[in-house]
Amino acid sequence: MQYAHELEFKVRDYECDLQGVVNNGVYQNYLEHARHEFLQSKGINFAEVTAAGINLVVIRAELDYRNSLASNDRFVVRSLVRQVSRVRFEFQQDIFRLPDEALMLSAKITGTSLNQKGRPFVPEMLATLFSSESAHD
Repeated sequence: MQYAHELEFKVRDYECDLQGVVNNGVYQNYLEHARHEFLQSKGINFAEVTAAGINLVVIRAELDYRNSLASNDRFVVRSLVRQVSRVRFEFQQDIFRLPDEALMLSAKITGTSLNQKGRPFVPEMLATLFSSESAHD
């Protein structure tokens, strides 16, 4: 798969549960941080977008847990984004443990943008991220 962005992390002790592995809810924090960093790398500042009255929201999260990360594991979140309808976009995000590149988690995060009236739309700043050939209704 051709990813558009990647971000490396290291598991911190407090992210692990009593079983000694990363708590399943923590993975969503990793994914969200990687999405924000991806947007930032494209010149889209999440805080500035929000201050402009545009709310980027997750409307669906599909996570397939493949294996578990443990304390001090290094890993990378690789992401790509595409437009899936007139008002929805989708991030495909995969987490790989380093250095063995073992797939830990595969996620599909569907989102939209809401204007100040709460209506979905895709602002121009996001539309530039999507190639025209990946959009469909």
